[in-house]
Amino acid sequence: MKLPIFIADAFTARAFRGNPAAVCLLENELEEDMHQKIAREMNLSETAFIRKLHPTDNFAQSSCFGLRWFTPASEVPLCGHATLASAAVLFYKIKNMNSTLTFVTLSGELRARQAEDGIVLDLPLYPVYPQVTAPWPVLQNLCGESFLENLKVNTENLLQVENTGKVKGLILTLKGEPGGQSQSFDFYSRYFAPWVGVAEDPVTGSAHAVLSSYWSQQLGKKEMHAFQCSQRGGELGISLRPAGRVDIRGGAAVVLEGTLTA
Repeated sequence: MKLPIFIADAFTARAFRGNPAAVCLLENELEEDMHQKIAREMNLSETAFIRKLHPTDNFAQSSCFGLRWFTPASEVPLCGHATLASAAVLFYKIKNMNSTLTFVTLSGELRARQAEDGIVLDLPLYPVYPQVTAPWPVLQNLCGESFLENLKVNTENLLQVENTGKVKGLILTLKGEPGGQSQSFDFYSRYFAPWVGVAEDPVTGSAHAVLSSYWSQQLGKKEMHAFQCSQRGGELGISLRPAGRVDIRGGAAVVLEGTLTA
């Protein structure tokens, strides 16, 4: 078996390297366990598998594909950065002729369209439900971007604290502060998901499908600019849309191309 495989950095901008994802193009269906084996071998936060929906489809001409995402440990229902990486591979390397692509996924149909400053993803917008009342204004005054960026998180401890199986990820987020690197950002965040085999995800599109809802309520804005301040870092442009959807815009670059042999 030989599979075309790529690695693309998603949500890149300026000096920020974004989040790398592996992308496999499937001419034919894989044996089910091979998806997880390949994702474990690639050992990135996500490996995406693009498949043709019909035998006569063409990666360069078709506009609709199936898409699945796997961490090194399990399949996940939604991954924004690997969707962006998949669109980048089809647009930039395969030279797909369409301006908009549709992906059939576990989270329904997702769309990716080319824009002058990157690729725009059409994702579901997830509502937020506060669980605990906390003194957020005090916390906000004590913690800024540098605190969040330099915070050391022991993800092994997270697995011990939460072992019910209900939690799949932890988002830490703060409002943008005046001055410094963050002055052009409405909010910033970090994301940890050891429950699905990812200690820290560098830039997370799916987390921003939640953060967009929260910060839109807090800030009274539908257009926002976000920064995920992991070590690699990444920028996301956000536009809330009607009917529970959100557009998330980011840059992407294909950095590696090869063939996987098994």
